[in-house]
Amino acid sequence: MKQDYLRAYANLLVQTGLHIIPGDSIQMTLSPEAIPLARLITEAAYKAGALRVYTELYDSQNILARYRYASSDSFAEVPAYDVDIVLKRYENRTHRLYLNSPDPELLKGIDGQLISDWNKVSSEALRPLDAMILGNRVKWLVAAVPGNAWAAKVFPDLPADEALERLWELVFQACRCNLPDPVQAWAAHDAELKRVETYLNDARFDRLVYRGPGTSLEVGLVEGHRWVGGSSEFGDGESFMANIPTEEIFTMPHRDRVNGRIAATLPLSWQGLLIRDFWFQFENGVVTDFGAAEGRDVLERMLATDDSANRLGEAALVSVDSPIYQTDVLFYSTLFDENASCHFALGSAYEENLHESAGMTKEARTEHGMNESLIHVDFMVGSDKLDITGIKKDGSELTVMKGGRFAF
Repeated sequence: MKQDYLRAYANLLVQTGLHIIPGDSIQMTLSPEAIPLARLITEAAYKAGALRVYTELYDSQNILARYRYASSDSFAEVPAYDVDIVLKRYENRTHRLYLNSPDPELLKGIDGQLISDWNKVSSEALRPLDAMILGNRVKWLVAAVPGNAWAAKVFPDLPADEALERLWELVFQACRCNLPDPVQAWAAHDAELKRVETYLNDARFDRLVYRGPGTSLEVGLVEGHRWVGGSSEFGDGESFMANIPTEEIFTMPHRDRVNGRIAATLPLSWQGLLIRDFWFQFENGVVTDFGAAEGRDVLERMLATDDSANRLGEAALVSVDSPIYQTDVLFYSTLFDENASCHFALGSAYEENLHESAGMTKEARTEHGMNESLIHVDFMVGSDKLDITGIKKDGSELTVMKGGRFAF
């Protein structure tokens, strides 16, 4: 791992990702592998004028020990004070940074029902925090940090040290940290994503039709939907980049207007468990049937999380020209794999994808077609064999993607 790239990565996350300005603070969740990076982030944040940097350690082995040995009381509730203190910070310009080092099969062998039950309990308790993130009422950022478990999954045939070094190289490359000025490179990349965003918004599609191997799906879009790519907005026009890397342009499907079958093209790691070769059948927005070569029981529990977990909340377009797709590497990390592939998300939609959503009640948003759920789970459907057609209200059609590439 090159230290100058690591410092460039830290500066990028502070300046472009969270766009820290004087008076901001950071709530940072990190794995042990991220400590060297976190120290550089803390230094860069204070130099940028941050008031405070709060850190919370998320250690996968401690999480695993809890599932194996903790009493049932440990999974009964999330203490209210745990939520209250973070909520109070969010309300006072504290922004969210997740430094994630995935372990795609961490919870393999753990009782799946216990995992699912805890996910429901914690998701319900954290709903006020998630609402602020989904509504961009805080600046937030997800970034990745290679660790041995993740590297071993991505490169199982390499020795541990070589696998870790290779994964760091790919992370730096995907995040443009190997370029002379990563911050400027991201400004140019953001401008290109905004160009595509503008084109799609101007097109004003009523629905999208997906065709590919195992896929024949029509996805209606909400009235007043908004495509978003690259940077998002917080407060009075402050920009931030919620994911680094990001290659997607995404919008809001109508919760009741999805029909047909969609086949996933990449595995999904959810709650430390892998799901492979899976598909969904939709009718009037609801998943009516599904299957998987591996992990069908995990899908079943996911879809049963709440009454809206079996509907779509996001539709995202990513060209196979994406530098992440071009690596021809399966990352077993949603952050990376979703930026190599067109994807959907089951569960909650993002408010920024609906014009005027901030002034709507929950009932009004639902009536408008926005889906809200305890989960937001991305799954990948893109490939060089996927075609997407946009259809306008007058019935006119426009090819959006051909062979996995933008056609305009």
